[in-house]
Amino acid sequence: MKEIERKFLVRKEHFTPTGSQIIMTQGYLSVDPDRVVRVRREGDQAWITIKGRMEGITRPEFEYPISPEDAEALLRLTLLPPVEKIRHRITVEDTLWEVDEFLGANAGLLLAEVELENEDTPFSRPAWLGEEVTHDRRYYNSQLAQHPYTQWHD
Repeated sequence: MKEIERKFLVRKEHFTPTGSQIIMTQGYLSVDPDRVVRVRREGDQAWITIKGRMEGITRPEFEYPISPEDAEALLRLTLLPPVEKIRHRITVEDTLWEVDEFLGANAGLLLAEVELENEDTPFSRPAWLGEEVTHDRRYYNSQLAQHPYTQWHD
């Protein structure tokens, strides 16, 4: 499996949440760039995900469902405090956007992600889409767990 994803800041003044939304909690068992291992809880569903090193905007990704009980036990074993967010799923002109409104130590950050079939797949660009941050590692969730947004000083 592979993940091809682009990330953008969201222009808050132009964004009004629509579509579905759910609270997510995710923690990291490994944050090594060659093998990120994440546990995610989303309502009554949960997954464990292994991601390999990024090449361009593509990286290997393996994701498996696990029980919510296993997710809770694994979240207690994570290296760092979990990342919490509200995920808004919004379709704009046949493009599914996932907009993450971060909570806790990352409060104030609003990121949009789009997953693509290929690196050059065209996609809609809603009015609320801001600067692309795909190649800025600070915006990876695994990095936000280590260096929360509210602690940035630049």
